[in-house]
Amino acid sequence: MSPPPQPLNLAIFGLGRWGNHLLRNFLALPTARVVAIVDPDRQRLEELRDRFALGNTVACYDDWPQAMAHPGLEAVVIATPASTHYPMIQAALKAGLHVLSEKPLTLDSNRSAALCQLATTQQRQLMIDHTYLFHPAVQRGRELCQQIGPLRYGYAARTNLGPVRSDADVFWDLAIHDVSILNYWLGQSPLAVAAWGSVWLQTKTEAKLRDVGWLRLTYPNPIGSAPLEVMVHVSWANPDRQRRLALVGDRGTLVFDESPQAHPLTLYSGHFQSQEPPFVPSSLKAEAVAIAPLEPLQQMCAHFLDCVANNRPSPISAGPMATELVRLMEAIAIAAETGQQVDI
Repeated sequence: MSPPPQPLNLAIFGLGRWGNHLLRNFLALPTARVVAIVDPDRQRLEELRDRFALGNTVACYDDWPQAMAHPGLEAVVIATPASTHYPMIQAALKAGLHVLSEKPLTLDSNRSAALCQLATTQQRQLMIDHTYLFHPAVQRGRELCQQIGPLRYGYAARTNLGPVRSDADVFWDLAIHDVSILNYWLGQSPLAVAAWGSVWLQTKTEAKLRDVGWLRLTYPNPIGSAPLEVMVHVSWANPDRQRRLALVGDRGTLVFDESPQAHPLTLYSGHFQSQEPPFVPSSLKAEAVAIAPLEPLQQMCAHFLDCVANNRPSPISAGPMATELVRLMEAIAIAAETGQQVDI
């Protein structure tokens, strides 16, 4: 009987809100060993050392190149602003380290593709933290898409009052979640995108960091000749917190909803008795789909460790998938800037 694998030695770069969650989860996983944490704010590092009772077993760095040279380091987890991802990931891969990066992979699809090639050359795993793809409701929803009949359209809303980012607008920050879920559910990318939005808060910056946006995604329809259109609304300047995505078919509607009062995944069944007047609804029913009580982020972290241990790319969120998503987000940015639909 072979001995159990040794825990993977990893460092976490960036200890902001999301980096805190990543640190908590990796500390709880027996197949991981956090050996270093990295953040330019030394006070934050000390506070985290106390909060998680890290003692002297975890090194603290305020300089990321120095942290990459930590003895015995095998992997890095990057939770820094998107604009910093490329140089950090490139340096990590060149140093022979596996990489888990917060989304998006980069803000440039050519750079993202280059990192994927480098990971292949170095024979190291490059995975992106698209956490929603590891949500039990999203994974179950992919299976249930087949039960609502030929798809007609979709819609989504993702709004809240903050947090406001200074390195990316609401499309890159919020809409990317819904796009990744839709691509996962449908098993394909859009044919075309249209986008528009407004800027209120950061008007003095050169980049147009939109605070609200609307997005129209046109997908090939898996059943039927007419394209499938999905409307997405995103805003970080709206206190009406919404996290809802739905696909509508001719036999029902599948809804993923993170609202506190809602069940995560609901299958609404119903159809018209005939396709001619009078249109009488029939077989109306709402089914709360059973979902495993698992934390998506912990599932994602465990998946990364498993991919490294087996030296295989993630079938869910590897670099090439993330690169295609970055390419799509670039098209959305062009559509929002020009006011024109962009074919993919």
